[in-house]
Amino acid sequence: MMKRVLVFMTFAALLLIGTTQTSQAQTEQAAATEQTAEQPQAATTQQVEEPAMATTPVTGETAPHKEIKRLFIEGGAGFMGVILLTLILGLAIAIERIIYLNLATTNTEKLLAKVEKALKEEGIDAAKEVCRNTRGPVASIFYQGLDRAHEGVEMAEKSVVAYGGVQMGLLEKNLSWISLFIALAPMLGFLGTVIGMIAAFDAIEQAGTVSATIVAGGIKVALITTVFGLIVAIILQVFYNYLLSKIDGISNQMEDSSITLIDMLAKYNQK
Repeated sequence: MMKRVLVFMTFAALLLIGTTQTSQAQTEQAAATEQTAEQPQAATTQQVEEPAMATTPVTGETAPHKEIKRLFIEGGAGFMGVILLTLILGLAIAIERIIYLNLATTNTEKLLAKVEKALKEEGIDAAKEVCRNTRGPVASIFYQGLDRAHEGVEMAEKSVVAYGGVQMGLLEKNLSWISLFIALAPMLGFLGTVIGMIAAFDAIEQAGTVSATIVAGGIKVALITTVFGLIVAIILQVFYNYLLSKIDGISNQMEDSSITLIDMLAKYNQK
C-alpha cells in the first residue's frame, strides 16, 4: 500500500511540474508576442485603454489558486517542483502512517475484559484465540505473552517486553523520512534564495548599472522559494507531531495493558 501511494503521488508531482513548466513557456512566449505587437500601436493602445480603465469595474482580487500558480512559476517551476515533490512525498508517508496508526488503535479495556473472561472460563488457548481475532499491536503482544505462559510468568513477561520493542519499531516506521523532508524543504528554499540572489547580481553586472527593477525582481524570485520551503516544512511538522502523539498514546496503552496481562497470568498460574 505504501509503495502504491508513493508511486501515485510521485507521478502526480512530476505531471504537475511538467504542466507548470509548459504553462511558463507558453506565458513567456505570449508575453514576447504581445510586446512585439504592441510596439507599433503604443499610442493607439494608450488612447483606447484610458477610457476603458475609467469604465471597467473592479471585479475583485485574483483567485487564490491562480495566485499560487503565478508565484510557483515566478519562483522557477523546476526548482519549486523539487520543493513540491518533498511536500507530496512527505504527505504520502504521513497519510499512510495515519491510516496505519488508526488501524493499530485498540480498545484495550474491552480486549482485557475478553482475555480475562477467556482465561477464567476456557484457559490459555481461548485467550490466545481472542487475541488472534483482534487487530492491533496490543493484541499481538498479548498473544506472544500468552503463547509463552506455559513456561512461567517470567518468560511471558520477557516475551511481552521483547515483542513490544518490535511493535514500537513498526509504529515508528518511515517517520525518519518525514523528519528528513521537514529539514530538506527549508534548506531547498534557502538554496533557491541564494541562486536567485546570484542571478540578480549577474543581471546587474550584465546591465552595467544598478536598477531597482532588476534588484527587486531578483530578490522577489529568490524569496519565493524560501517562503514555499518554509510552508512545506510547517505543514509536514504538524503531521509529524500528530503522528508522534498517536504513537505515544499507543505506546502507553501497550505498557499499561501489558502490566495488567502479566498480573492476570500470575493469578491464573496460582490456581
